[in-house]
Amino acid sequence: MTTESDRTEVTPAQTTHTATTHTVSTGPEAADADIRAVEEVVAAVERAQRAKDPDAFLALFHPEAIWTTAHGKVLVGLDAIAEFTRAVLPAATWDGRVTYEPAHIGFLRPDVAAVKVRQVYQPPADDPTGGSEGAPLYIMTKQDDGRWLLHACQNTEVKTDR
Repeated sequence: MTTESDRTEVTPAQTTHTATTHTVSTGPEAADADIRAVEEVVAAVERAQRAKDPDAFLALFHPEAIWTTAHGKVLVGLDAIAEFTRAVLPAATWDGRVTYEPAHIGFLRPDVAAVKVRQVYQPPADDPTGGSEGAPLYIMTKQDDGRWLLHACQNTEVKTDR
């Protein structure tokens, strides 16, 4: 997560580079509190995935969300996302560590953010196969109560030659 000292002041449509290697495209409405809240949603996704906790993961979604899995399965609405997540997440077979880092945050409007995420699955030390990487895109919307929720997301697997 970035801190106040990590950012530089920018004018609308400029980009600021932060100490945590991600960028934030800001406009006049991009408040530090919103940037931190969006970063916290990404961190909460990481915690839920590491814990294989469907309830924590599902709490991050807008009721009318759309989610496309890394393998192209399209899930429309929280009920469909919940059914899939409850079946797949607790039974996930990876035993390593997963990290999620915002690589780019762009505010499309004061209440809509596009977040490109770097997702890395690191295998246990004794696994010679290596890890895998994803490049999800999260479109988040700010709710009337100030919470940011996942609204339209694409979880894209990064294919590498090995």
